Amino acid sequence: MVKNTPAHSADTATAPAVSYWQTIAKDAPAGLVVFLVALPLCLGISLASGAPLLSGIITGIVGGVLVSWVSGSQLSVSGPAAGLTAIMLTAISTLGSFEAVLAATVLAGVLQLVLGFLKAGIIGLYFPSSVIRGMLAAIGLILILKQIPHFFGADTDYFEDMDFLQFNGQNTFSAIVASTNAISWGSALIGLVSLVVLIIWDSKPVKSVPPLKLIPGALVVVAVSIGLNLLLMNGAPHLQVRAEHLVQLPAIGSFADLTRELAFPDWSALGRGRTYIVAFTIAIVASLETLLSVEAVDKLDPHKRHTPQNRELKAQGIGNIVSGLIGGLPLTAVIVRSSANIDAGGQTKVAAFIHGLLLLVSLLVLSSVLNLIPLSALAAVLLLVGFKLTKPALYRTQWQLGWEQFLPFFITVVAILFTDLLKGVCVGLAIGVFYILKANLNSAYYFHHEPSSQPNVLHVKLSEHVSFLNKASIITTMERFAPGTHVIIDGTDSAVIDYDVLEAIENFRLAAPERGIEVELRGIRQVEALAH
Repeated sequence: MVKNTPAHSADTATAPAVSYWQTIAKDAPAGLVVFLVALPLCLGISLASGAPLLSGIITGIVGGVLVSWVSGSQLSVSGPAAGLTAIMLTAISTLGSFEAVLAATVLAGVLQLVLGFLKAGIIGLYFPSSVIRGMLAAIGLILILKQIPHFFGADTDYFEDMDFLQFNGQNTFSAIVASTNAISWGSALIGLVSLVVLIIWDSKPVKSVPPLKLIPGALVVVAVSIGLNLLLMNGAPHLQVRAEHLVQLPAIGSFADLTRELAFPDWSALGRGRTYIVAFTIAIVASLETLLSVEAVDKLDPHKRHTPQNRELKAQGIGNIVSGLIGGLPLTAVIVRSSANIDAGGQTKVAAFIHGLLLLVSLLVLSSVLNLIPLSALAAVLLLVGFKLTKPALYRTQWQLGWEQFLPFFITVVAILFTDLLKGVCVGLAIGVFYILKANLNSAYYFHHEPSSQPNVLHVKLSEHVSFLNKASIITTMERFAPGTHVIIDGTDSAVIDYDVLEAIENFRLAAPERGIEVELRGIRQVEALAH
């Protein structure tokens, strides 16, 4: 028997085709773009989680500086995730303090390490492609819908809230409606100019100029938006972007100031059972989000490299241990920043590392400059990223592949849009599994009529592996056999026949005489043994 060997194991990474120094010209600008996208997201998720603002930045730094090198992924970016905000809010309330949650975060990291060594990452290989594409398309739609209020300067809450129901009582669509009644015209003007600049910068004429190709469009947008806001400040103060619609980075003047601001775990929390429940919840949700994200990133990777899932779980575990020890939020691989990385031309993990370094530097020396950036300009960057994730061509391609691919894809999109990432993916997986089961109903056997000299003889040939998933189809087929038929059930080529199937065959053999059916078994000794 020929043994199939997978092209990649769950622990084997695909090495980059070129050295890191050869791609630095693309990785450095991409790292800058990811930094510009990640900065407000890190701050916003901290606020949404009920944690100190600094904690989100610390998580982003750990994800960029540490996890990027421990991970086997070349393009994935790790940091605080919106999907964990509700868990963090509940955890802080349950355990009584952020410091107690830090202890649970460290413990969650240990659990992820254990999962990695137990090779639990293999589950990531079982996500159907249609569901992964649906997840990417849904995230693209959510990015577009969620950034509209910020684009208009009409939203003052945290920057990233990926769930349909928001903490401020709004939902995705009601927030958009509300934003149309509270437009900040200065922010809207800067957002519109930024979007136009990005579209022009992404056009072929600009990309055909080598020096311009090296400059990321997001950097141009940041410079233009700051300059335009300064002009409004002097020429039309009533249009100036208000402080709450600018990046708000904590003011830290030195590394010593940074260390004084850090929070540390309250180890006494390990004496309470609730801490372990919180740690287990963080570990499972963070691991699932990570596996989903790296699977999606691999599909977006132009070089089609494979991320070793078990190594990724270990990397995330190490990241969460370190993040928890120095006052950071739980981290995961995150698709929004990873998509921005790929869209900006990132080639290797150097881009994620540079983004982490820039987050660290920004805390120490750049806060005064970065706090001048209008959020509407960054919203424009994410609008374009979102559009590239959910292009109409993607929907058309899935439709052309047929219902078995389109329906799980579309239902995943809708489910994520109206719930959250994990719930939506679970719904999509359920639909995908339904079609997988349907496709496998008849894969375990085939039957045919014997030659014309034996007109009433049916030969049912079982395949090499017959699992319990095939039980329903086999029973349904046997129920259709007409009286007077001689049925040969042939398992001579079967290596494995599930007990449930054997039992069904035996029940059919025993009941067949009453139906006027003659049954002949070949190579199915286990069934015969069941009768005694």
